[in-house]
Amino acid sequence: MKIVWTILLMMIGNALMAFAWYWHLKAGNSESKPFVAILLVSWGIAFFEYCVMIPANRLGFSAGLTVGQLKIIQEIVTLCVFLPFALFYIGEKWKLDYLWAFFCLIGAVYFVNRSKF
Repeated sequence: MKIVWTILLMMIGNALMAFAWYWHLKAGNSESKPFVAILLVSWGIAFFEYCVMIPANRLGFSAGLTVGQLKIIQEIVTLCVFLPFALFYIGEKWKLDYLWAFFCLIGAVYFVNRSKF
């Protein structure tokens, strides 16, 4: 159950970080606001990302995940969270390369965990 909570917290943290890093890139957002304001808003959002991601990593580590496993899980979660964000919020177009990147990460999961298989 700790691993499930780890992944859920990572999903929340990645959603916050995607928003902190990219919200201002949506059409018209960055041109109308001063850089300092964008920076402060992004840092404010990122603070809450840290408040979620640090406990997620501690929980996953206490469940027996290695740092490498946590990082690979985080990368998969990042792709799974970022892709809908990019497509639906920012308005990016779908590329087949996103699917290939996901398969590469699945390979990474295998290699990080192959001693357990």
